[in-house]
Amino acid sequence: MYKGCSVTVIIPCLNEEEAIEQVLVSIPDFIDEVIVVDNDSTDRTAEVAARLGAKVIGERVRGYGRAYKRGFAEATSDIIVTLDGDHSYPVSGISYLLEAFLHLQVDFLNASRFPVRDPRAMSPKHKFGNLVLSLAMSLLFLRWVSDSQSGMWVFRRSILKDMKLIAEGMAFSEEIKIEAIRNRAITFGEISIIYTSRMGETKLNAWRDGWANLWFLVRKRFQR
Repeated sequence: MYKGCSVTVIIPCLNEEEAIEQVLVSIPDFIDEVIVVDNDSTDRTAEVAARLGAKVIGERVRGYGRAYKRGFAEATSDIIVTLDGDHSYPVSGISYLLEAFLHLQVDFLNASRFPVRDPRAMSPKHKFGNLVLSLAMSLLFLRWVSDSQSGMWVFRRSILKDMKLIAEGMAFSEEIKIEAIRNRAITFGEISIIYTSRMGETKLNAWRDGWANLWFLVRKRFQR
């Protein structure tokens, strides 16, 4: 519990055996529930996570959004915090984000990776791609979001019932933010975090995923 609110941490994982242990041992003691969604890993990710006390949920259909939706369905707490399993997001900063979340009195808080303080954390190509996607999203939906692709969020679980989340892949990161800023009943905020270089092999294909996410933004904006 954190100041009277129960908290679930959800971590989608695809072959993160190398990093998931460091992520899980850093989870604060006040977290009520840790859910690791094993997205059809071929390594020992699920075994390591279970040994360290996480609730491991299997999702055999691969996809970033698919894994998150599986995890959301299993969560039971008032507040959900999300992380990647590659140790790039600041696990030690969860209390800082929760404090900001409660202080700002928002329903959804996006953890922006910008400005990137660690030069090893994000290549110039990825910085440029993130800038383009964030600008596109901000212009299309008339709300400035500095990091549309961030995978670390804090939000009230109750708002999920008011969201129409259809993305199965990487576009899920932008879609959940769009659903938050589109709904006038949901208050949205953003705060900067310290982002570091990931452990293990990256799953992101910059050009393929970048174009797919841009096209998703356009379809999301103009769909009936």
